[in-house]
Formats: sequence, C-alpha cells, structure tokens
Amino acid sequence: MILPIFAYGQPVLKKVATPVGPDYPGLETVIADMWETMYHADGVGLAAPQVGLSIRLFVIDTLQINSDEKDDSKETGFKKTFINAQMVEETGNPWAYEEGCLSIPRIRGDVERPDTIRLRYLDETFQEHEETFSGVNARVIQHEYDHIEGILFTEKLKPLKKRLIQRKLEDIRLGKINTDYKMKFFNLR
Repeated sequence: MILPIFAYGQPVLKKVATPVGPDYPGLETVIADMWETMYHADGVGLAAPQVGLSIRLFVIDTLQINSDEKDDSKETGFKKTFINAQMVEETGNPWAYEEGCLSIPRIRGDVERPDTIRLRYLDETFQEHEETFSGVNARVIQHEYDHIEGILFTEKLKPLKKRLIQRKLEDIRLGKINTDYKMKFFNLR
C-alpha cells in the first residue's frame, strides 16, 4: 500500500527514532509498504519517520543511481532494508553532493559528508551486519540515517542557502505545494 509521505514541519521528522524488534506489529507489511511508497515517489531511500513511524528503519535502493553516469566511482548499487542502524564510523574527505528529500519536495542543495562510513544494522530477518560503504552508497545511507536521528538535510546546508529556502520550506509546511505523490502536511489546528 502506498503511504502518505510526511512533509517538512511534521514533528515526527524531528524525533530521534526508537529501536524496533522482530515483534513490532506488522513489520513485514510496513517494510513492503515503504518500498512501494518509495518507488511510487521515485525515491532511492525512505526512512520510517517519513511515513509517520518513529522507528529505526529505512530502505534504500541505489541500483539505479549507480548505473547512471552521474556516479563515476563505478560502485555497485544495492537494495537493502536497514533496521536499528548505528553509525560506527565516518571517515574520508568530506565532499559536496546535491541532495533532495521526498519530505521536502522541490528543494535541493549541496551537502558535505565524509565519503566512507561503517554501519552496524539488522536486515529484515534481524541478522546483524557491519559493513563499509563509500561514495553515493554512503551518501544515501547518511541521508536516511539522519532521518532516524531527527535530522533533515536542509539543516546541513550552507547559511546562505538556508536563508534562500526559508519561504519554500514554510510553503511545504503549510501544504502549499503539489507533488506527484500523496503527502501529509502539518496540521495548523
């Protein structure tokens, strides 16, 4: 089922998400719905807070990105579910890359992030993994990981860019935007 994506301004996007166990009600369905929602919105990643659930869960599919010529590192893309992810290490030189977010439509900006990360996480069968990711793969993970930490990419933009997008952010918060996917906006009442 395609879920509404929570827009900028929704309190759930600013909360640190809580760990989830295998007994979480309907977890398999939640994961399936997140995949369907992400693909419907043409995303490459989606975190549970973006669909209104404050749990440490995100899904990522970088297969398409890494097959494009935009990424010259020749990394292999992946499609994975990340549960209860914990950042072990971020290393390497910070590099700028233009990011966007399904919760903040039509706003993009350069964000600097380290190029290599080490992440500990559980997959959808609750098997533990610890892996190193680099380049665009690391970038997408860092973006989605920020969501479960209550951080939005707009907070990492340079001060001038932050000032330039304030009105657009307010319009998104108030629901004054049209998207090709269903969104849930901040309730002013």
